[in-house]
Amino acid sequence: MYLRFKKISVIFYCFSIISCAQSKKEIIPETYVAYKTSEKITIDGKADEADWKKAKWTNNFIDIEGVKTPKYKTNVKMLWNENYYYILAEIKEPHIWADITERDAVIFYNNDFEVFIDPDGDTHNYYELEINALNTTWDLFISKPYREDSTVVLNDWNYTGLQSAVSVQGTINNASDTDKSWTLEIAIPFKDLRTLYKQDNVPRNKFWRVNFSRVNWDHDIKNGKYARKKGKDGKYLHEYNWVWSPIGVVNMHLPENWGYVYFSTKSVDSNESFTIPKDDKIKRELYKIYRKQKSNFEENNSWLTLDKAVSTPIIVDGKTILPELQFHDTGWNLMAKSPFTQKILILKEDGKFISK
Repeated sequence: MYLRFKKISVIFYCFSIISCAQSKKEIIPETYVAYKTSEKITIDGKADEADWKKAKWTNNFIDIEGVKTPKYKTNVKMLWNENYYYILAEIKEPHIWADITERDAVIFYNNDFEVFIDPDGDTHNYYELEINALNTTWDLFISKPYREDSTVVLNDWNYTGLQSAVSVQGTINNASDTDKSWTLEIAIPFKDLRTLYKQDNVPRNKFWRVNFSRVNWDHDIKNGKYARKKGKDGKYLHEYNWVWSPIGVVNMHLPENWGYVYFSTKSVDSNESFTIPKDDKIKRELYKIYRKQKSNFEENNSWLTLDKAVSTPIIVDGKTILPELQFHDTGWNLMAKSPFTQKILILKEDGKFISK
């Protein structure tokens, strides 16, 4: 269910959880440690500050299903300070083009770079940002993944303090030459992600669920200008979706499968590591049961009982977890007590995750 919001409608690339089943390959989210910078970072697309040079690149992007190597490389670096989350993307591209200049237009009709952020990891109330090589932006607030509701996007929401800049290693929109890459530098204000007035939401020594996507189209050149390529049937060919942390299915809107960014208060010279918390491993197993429930509801208009929804015990790091399934008037709660933290992990019928 790789759904894309337009101002009036939603484009459906897949129509159900059943038809977009998860890849049989086990998907392990990527992790990255973003260090705190004390430098003044100038958002100019050049990234010539010392801390940018020291920061490590992510692994190469892979296709969204996690099984193919993209045609062109994409890598990201990250830093932060008390005010901003900094993102640097290097996007290899021999033909750099873009023609969308209106903010909040459907940017992914051009080749673009996209940022997805779910600060509290509950898979609801998350943020999407799309930027093309002309530095045209589209920012969205999404209350629930599209699998729950096709009218969940607040398109009028904007980052009020967003900064971004593009530098092109080549010549944009010049079809007569071969380019190298474009570099995108972004500063996302933490204050724009607050859920409460004057909330201190800076994630010091905490992690967020984050992912990055690169949309790339095959192109034609007509009258010296680039355009998305069409097939023999006159329809545009499907785009490529290359991501930092693979999803396992052609759908970016599965926040539970995104990567982990840990915001370390140490300097960029440090060598801190981050391990996915054990509770999040349990969470991943609960979402497998959730998908099974949703699939059965789509097929049979009914929920599975516990014995059919959970056919085998959950085992995480040698510990056996026996979840409970409680039904209520509007759905159900799938619950499990963590043997690692003693917290109660709850997954609701609408996919929202709660830990308490």
